[in-house]
Amino acid sequence: PAVLHVFALPPARAPFGPPAAGSYNRAMRRQDYASDMPPEGALGGDGLARLLEDVAAGRVEPSAALDRLRHLPAEPLGYATLDHHRALRKGFPEVIFCQGKSSEHVASIFARLATANERVLATRATPEQAEAVRGLTPEAQFDPTARTIWLDRAPRVPRLGGIALLCAGTADLPVAEEAACTLRLMGHEPECFFDVGVAGLHRLTAALPALGRANVVIVVAGMEGALPSVVGGLVEAPVIAVPTSVGYGASFNGLAALLGMLNSCAPGVSVVNIDNGFGAAFQAAAINRRIPTPAPGSAPARSAESTRHDADPSLRTPV
Repeated sequence: PAVLHVFALPPARAPFGPPAAGSYNRAMRRQDYASDMPPEGALGGDGLARLLEDVAAGRVEPSAALDRLRHLPAEPLGYATLDHHRALRKGFPEVIFCQGKSSEHVASIFARLATANERVLATRATPEQAEAVRGLTPEAQFDPTARTIWLDRAPRVPRLGGIALLCAGTADLPVAEEAACTLRLMGHEPECFFDVGVAGLHRLTAALPALGRANVVIVVAGMEGALPSVVGGLVEAPVIAVPTSVGYGASFNGLAALLGMLNSCAPGVSVVNIDNGFGAAFQAAAINRRIPTPAPGSAPARSAESTRHDADPSLRTPV
């Protein structure tokens, strides 16, 4: 109640207004925003507990803490309103959907979120957007396959096991890698099996032990979208199916796979939107983190090093 009362107080400074005409350009740098950056950055879920501890220990004056808390619920930028409360409500900060946004806006939003959170994620990003982001946030990383830009200031924090990620074909990799990147930033290390589609179903046998111990399984497939139904008939865990836009003309850019997955006769299969690897990963993480104990026979939490499996058992790294 005390914190909510703080949120209700009127702001001590004018809200951020829309940018001046022509103020954004490809040569912009971090100092362009220094003048109106909230003191020590806006607060996200990562820093709120530390701020309260600092106030209790006398390291931070209550007035200084109050000034920072004013930016916790939302930060208006004119072209966007950042939700700094997202991590407290959902367990992960607001994620940037880059498609349709200018490089300058993506870079500015990413930089603002990076002042408040240890981890930041942007999806559907282009190389040009990644270049602009790194102009303001040099430590940001870009994965051209996953089309994600991310920042992870706590890479060595152990991650939870319990999630298996399957990909039907190599052409589906961008969607699968988007899911994998999202899971890792959210604190989960997926066991990945790529190119195990129904055209060579024997390739799936290498994944059966991981599927049996998983708390949740993500299955990414294009074409006719049959793989989630196959997996759904083999496992007890919930299956999150991700249709992709991969396929020839009659696939209708993923609509055939979407309808096939929605009509699955295997129980326990849910479906997200076409190419939505992020949405599948977020749902899987929400399920996995609410399970208090590991699945029977599952591996312990692992470090940030990725474990990727494939059809050749000799290439598999022990969990």
